[in-house]
This record gives sequence, structure tokens and C-alpha cells, in this order.
Amino acid sequence: MYKILRSIFFLLSPEKAHYTTMRLFKMASKLPFVPPMFQFTAEPTKIDGLTFKNKVGLAAGFDKDGKFLAELYTLNFGFIEVGTVTPKPQSGNPKPRLFRLKKDRALINRMGFNNEGLKALRTRLQAFRKKERNCDMLIGVNIGKNKTTPNENAVDDYVKCYEGLYDLADFFIVNVSSPNTPNLRELQNKGELKKILSALIAIRDTQEKWKPLYLKIAPDLTLTQLDEIVELQNEIAFEGIVATNTSIDRSILKNSNKIIVTEIGAGGISGAPVLEISNTFVKHIRSKSKMTIIGVGGIEDAASGQSKYDAGADLIEIYSGFVYSGPGLVKELGTI
Repeated sequence: MYKILRSIFFLLSPEKAHYTTMRLFKMASKLPFVPPMFQFTAEPTKIDGLTFKNKVGLAAGFDKDGKFLAELYTLNFGFIEVGTVTPKPQSGNPKPRLFRLKKDRALINRMGFNNEGLKALRTRLQAFRKKERNCDMLIGVNIGKNKTTPNENAVDDYVKCYEGLYDLADFFIVNVSSPNTPNLRELQNKGELKKILSALIAIRDTQEKWKPLYLKIAPDLTLTQLDEIVELQNEIAFEGIVATNTSIDRSILKNSNKIIVTEIGAGGISGAPVLEISNTFVKHIRSKSKMTIIGVGGIEDAASGQSKYDAGADLIEIYSGFVYSGPGLVKELGTI
């Protein structure tokens, strides 16, 4: 059934298809027979002081502004990331900025942290928390910096988002790894990371309630750079790593037309081609550390999900696989 619907939605541009699909599901989810279709039972998992009803999450970027929280709850995700959110609203990069590579079951995006800003997300999270007081889907907030904020002042943007949403999030993810904000990935060096993470942890130490803090990394780091980040976790008590973000390495594409890929231009690759490098990163981190690892990249079925666990991930997230395989993927992964 989903393959038929997908073929119809794929007639639309990717960004339009995304919002059209979710708006239609918003209406469909109100039908009494729809929510039970996505229910399943899994063994709860306790990690970093949180209880995850299942280990399947949704990666950042899918619901940037918290507009589909109720619908994602219906789909029975164990946890989701909203964002990436920046202090001020920003429109992101010019359209088109999201592209399908169907032969590789991949996406290329250069969205550029398009979002409605901190205040808008806070309003929606407050409304959802008030309505769903017993919600067992954990909500992580993925935080970033505005494009116009120079790197030397980046810590200020992360602090604003962190402080502004601390009471509404279950956990936080620091995003310094998107390839679509100029110079953002420079913040992955040890010195800059230490400055950002230290500032956030200092704020956490003043709060009544402790909340986990994770770092999202790029799959294009060298192993030396990756080792430096792992070593940093021994110095600063952040809880773990989300591995990985999208890749700018076009060599991982095996089936797509090279001319078409060149015409698409800049952007990060997600989906099936990222599975191997993401698993390599997860395995490398696990060989060096016992920190929490949230594995993301290339998960589109039970086998690819299991490969992430086998590499050493504690939790997994989906995005592109959700687009290609459909909402039933949550249940498929949640029961492996």
C-alpha cells in the first residue's frame, strides 16, 4: 500500500511531498482505526536516566518546528528530535534544496537550518506538553546557530536555544555537523566543541532537573578528529554522540547518474549510501568508549537497523528510510 502512495507523492517535489504527506496524515490519524495500526510492544530501555519505550527515534530535520508532534506520537516513535532550531527564524537556502536519488534510495539536502526560531518552537512544545501530559515519547531538541552568527560567537546561539527550551526538552543534541551552514563544521574541532559543551554543561549544573546532552557528528571526519571528540568526552561530561549526520562524499553513491548528481550541486547525502560509513563510525566510537551512541544513517529495514546495533549503537534514528520504506518502518525496527 505504501509503495503505491509513495509513487504518487514522489510526483511532487520532495519538500512539498513532505508537508503534504504529514498534513494528510494529520487528518487520517484522527480516524479511530489508524492509531492502533502503529502500536507495538517493546521492552523499555533505560539510558542516561531516561526511559525509552522503544529504541527507535526520528532524526532531526523531519519536524524542524514541532508542527507534527501529535502525528509522530501516533506513529509510536520511542523518541524524536525536533529542530534543528536556531535563536532567530531563518528561511534557509533557496529552493529547490531537497532532492531524491531513487536509484540509491538516498536524499540530498541543503536546507540550511530553515526554521521558525526558538519562540515558535517553544510555543508548540508548550502546547503539546499541556495536551499530552502523560506522553511516553521522549522529545530531544536539536540546537544550532544562525547563519549570520560568526563562529566566534556561536556559543551564544547554542546557549540561547538551550536555556530557552531546557524546561520542555527531555534531552538535547548539539548540531555542529550540518554541511549546509557555511563554516559550521569548523566547530567540530576540539577547542570549539569544548567551549560550546562546557557552556551548556555549566548551565545544566544550575538547573533543578538534569538532562542528557549529546553531540551530532559528521561522517566526513577523519578518524583522528573522531578520536579527539571521543577523548573530549572524558574531559567534559556530555553523555554521547549521534553518529552520523549527512555526508558530502559523492563517492558513496553507486547507482545515481553522475551528471544529475553534479547538477544538483551542494548538499549532504542521507539514506542507504551512508549506512556503511555510519556503522564504521559507531563501531570505532564503541571500541574507544562506553558512552551512549545514537546510530543514524542508512536504516531502511530490520537488517540495516540490526547492523547499527551490532556496530554498537544503543539507540537508532531514521529519516530517509522513513521516506522510502514508510511509517511501518517504526514498528518493523521496534520489534527486532
